[in-house]
This record gives sequence, structure tokens and C-alpha cells, in this order.
Amino acid sequence: MTPDDDTGSLTPMQSALQQARAAADRGEVPVGALVLAPDGTVLAEAGNEVEARGDASAHAEMLVMRAAAARLGQTRLEGCTLVATLEPCPMCAAAASHFRVAQVMFGAYDPKGGGIEHGPRLYEQPGCLHRPHTIGGIHEREAASLLRHFFQALRS
Repeated sequence: MTPDDDTGSLTPMQSALQQARAAADRGEVPVGALVLAPDGTVLAEAGNEVEARGDASAHAEMLVMRAAAARLGQTRLEGCTLVATLEPCPMCAAAASHFRVAQVMFGAYDPKGGGIEHGPRLYEQPGCLHRPHTIGGIHEREAASLLRHFFQALRS
């Protein structure tokens, strides 16, 4: 599957962006994510729920990886793809490695808080357990704009 196949329905990133918009509507930082099975089936999708749950680890990526593993009845997501609207932070990037996802696809890059292309660049570290294939910048402008507008509204 390519990052944004045009099959007449929403692409995985468009679905993740819908989850991010829904998160923003709930007052959460607008990040959405989903996990695709090896055959492309959506196993789980969610937006951030940090504020609602009062849990700093309730990032969209963590929620969908946990839910996908539970749905599959296993601890690993081998062959699966994690799709997120923002470059995963170090916590989520490390979790993706531990869950053994095959691929991580993301929208906006995160120079301040990212853990894959920025910051600790976890998958480049010699001790990294598993290095998912990574594709960044999918619908980057739309994902970045959503975040930018959310934070501008908070400041005003």
C-alpha cells in the first residue's frame, strides 16, 4: 500500500486527520493515528485523549497500538503500519519499536518533540530493538496547519 492510494475512500492519513480534528474539537492537541493490518484493514484509530483521561501517555499513537494489539490478541504488531498526523515523540517512537510495527508513516515533522527525524532519532541508535521503515511528510501542510491553528487559538 502506498501512503495515499486513491481508492475513492479516505486514505489512511485522511482518516488520521479526521481523528486529529475530532481531538481538537474535544480540546485535545490535534493528533490522530491509526494502525493498519498487513492487508490494509484499519485495526484501531484514535485522537489524543491526554486531557480527557488525565494521562500524559494517552497519545493517539499509544492508544491505537494498544487497541490494535488487543484486537489481534497479541503483544506485537508485526507487519502492521502506524499512521500518525505528527512525527511520533520519543515515547511513541519507542513504543512502535517495542510493538514491532513494520512501518511508521506520519504527517507533520516535529523539530521540538519528535523522536524519529528529530530529537533522539531513536531508530538510528545502536541499541534500538527494532527499526520500522519510516515515511514522513504525508499531508504535511494540512497536519501542520491543524496544529498551528490549534495553538494560535490557545494563545489568543
